[in-house]
Amino acid sequence: MRRLAVIGLVSLIVVCAHGQKSDLQEIDLERFIERLFQIQADDIDYDNLYESLLQLYTNPLNINEATQEQLLSLYVLTPRQASEILRYIDQNGKLISIYELQAINALSMTQIEVLLPFITIEETEDGRPLLERIVSEPNKYLFLRYSRTLQDERGFREGQYAGDQNLYYGRFRASKKGDFSVGFTFEKDRGEQILFEGGQRGFDFYSGHVMLENIGPVRKVIVGDFQAQYGQGLVYGAGFGVGKGAETITTVRRTTVGLRPYTSALESGFFRGVGLSTTLGKLETTVYYSNLQQDANIIQDTTYSDFDEFVNSIQSSGLHRTRSERTARNQIGEQSIGGAIHYHVNRDWNVGVTSIYSSFSRPLQRRPNNYNQFEFQGNNNYVGSLYFSGTWQNFNFFGEGAASKSGGTALVTGLIASLTPNIDFSYLHRNYARDFHTFYGNAFGEGSRVINEIGNYWGIKVRPWQQHEVSLYYDRFRFPWLRFRVEAPSDGIEYLGRWTYRPSRSITLFAQFRQENKDLTVLPEGSNLNQLVTGRKRNYMANIDYKVTKDLSLKTRVQWSDFLLDGERTRGFLILQDINYNFWKFKLSGRVALVDTDDFANAQYVYEKNVLYAFSVRGLSGVGTRRYLLLQFKPNRKLTFWARIAETRFRDAETIFTGEVGSGLNEIIGDRITEVIIQGRINF
Repeated sequence: MRRLAVIGLVSLIVVCAHGQKSDLQEIDLERFIERLFQIQADDIDYDNLYESLLQLYTNPLNINEATQEQLLSLYVLTPRQASEILRYIDQNGKLISIYELQAINALSMTQIEVLLPFITIEETEDGRPLLERIVSEPNKYLFLRYSRTLQDERGFREGQYAGDQNLYYGRFRASKKGDFSVGFTFEKDRGEQILFEGGQRGFDFYSGHVMLENIGPVRKVIVGDFQAQYGQGLVYGAGFGVGKGAETITTVRRTTVGLRPYTSALESGFFRGVGLSTTLGKLETTVYYSNLQQDANIIQDTTYSDFDEFVNSIQSSGLHRTRSERTARNQIGEQSIGGAIHYHVNRDWNVGVTSIYSSFSRPLQRRPNNYNQFEFQGNNNYVGSLYFSGTWQNFNFFGEGAASKSGGTALVTGLIASLTPNIDFSYLHRNYARDFHTFYGNAFGEGSRVINEIGNYWGIKVRPWQQHEVSLYYDRFRFPWLRFRVEAPSDGIEYLGRWTYRPSRSITLFAQFRQENKDLTVLPEGSNLNQLVTGRKRNYMANIDYKVTKDLSLKTRVQWSDFLLDGERTRGFLILQDINYNFWKFKLSGRVALVDTDDFANAQYVYEKNVLYAFSVRGLSGVGTRRYLLLQFKPNRKLTFWARIAETRFRDAETIFTGEVGSGLNEIIGDRITEVIIQGRINF
């Protein structure tokens, strides 16, 4: 009875302070990512990151049945906090309410707020027939989205894009954690056609899956499109991999989540086939088969290749607008077979082995140059690894070692430690050979690929007082072989410091500094010899979030940077003001930002609120303004509508580009770009 009374009091306090549970579940993931990680980089796969968070959001973890590894996979908890949760459940029994987390001293109210949308205490067992469970499942929705840019790009003006300006997107999904997931996604990008000929059936891209869980010894069986994550991501790295950012502790490690459905509209980086995971005692075995057609340009040039016909690279954009893009469609088939064996030594320790064999219908070979001499070439590749993860007291140890067909190896080892209740520490070492080849890896690193890198990372987080938090990291890395724009082995360092102050529940302030030194090749004026020069980039940021009332909140941010290369310094600056206001059944969000940068090296990266499940990170450069207005209308529990208009206007610009500078088909005549998005959601 005493425990029930405490739970009731805690629940009342939390609900009064933060609103009803349904409101917490409607948390927008853009704000969650920005609040937790504050990523400031141009080489992060934000779409995959967002999609991984979406998987956690729509399929919350049953905290009463979670293991240490699963709790750490939320990337919110330290090893000490995860251990305290498990210890509390062991001593007091299963949680009766998720608000009971307030009774665990190791958890702050801020962390509980972040955790709530991603956890549950519901039991997963249900004896009803599968079809009946799917029909009655409340987590069932259909999204329909339309967007376009109001100005015409050159590709549309000159008729080089086959389709119109409109983007159409839809997603249906019904899922229940630990039971089933059924869904499909379709999309037509801007410039593509809706056709019923030449192998295309309506929309340009379709994806779908059916997954069943916990059927006797079968833990998961999935048919359709899926991904996998095991170990530290050297072989299978499809999960949530943030890397370096303002969260300096929990995001350095990857977690083993196994097979999971693929629901994104990104047209690469997934498997298409069938996967099966079975359990026998402490042993979990996963096998899968995939057969996927991918885009590529076929090359016939025997001057630098022994192959009569080969592919230079697999195209991942998924765009089929121009004649050349349509010709490249589905020109290479990839068959892969692989799996993993995962052994739970006990609740705190696990080990495993992974492998994957990939075979291509046409050989791959890069056009030779200085830096790509050790890239993959041929018709097939295999890669395998051994990994481990475990917790001892307040220390979590993890690691993975892998080798590919070429003989190249890769290694990741590290630890996360709670040194005291107020000090957390992390360390990670990685060593990726120049000839290590993995197609589905996504491990921690400075580069965007698991190749040609050696580095050591140290992170620390200190809470000197209740309302203050200081986060720091230092990363030293080296590239043993040449890279793009770097014609010699090179090295670099990166470090970040962030101070956060929360004087009250309604106010959060932070200041952040980040510096990166990295070698680049330059051609000095008056010389015909390239030289290796260290480029130095510094980023500064100051931010205040202020919740004026229950329905009105404001955010003001100033960020600036400078870039020094070969004695020449360039700068960039941005200031923004956000306003969020809720009234009746509407939510209104708006932003006005002013930007002034000397070049793209000083592009200012900022998050933007968008329609639900559409993630926006903008790299703003030049001189101009950026503004948007987002309106959400929810007439009842089953229907929600969004409308968003955003505009970037450049000062004194005659032409602008929506993509990379120099991509002529993306050219717009004028000084502005205006984007419109309309979206609807139906909950069944």
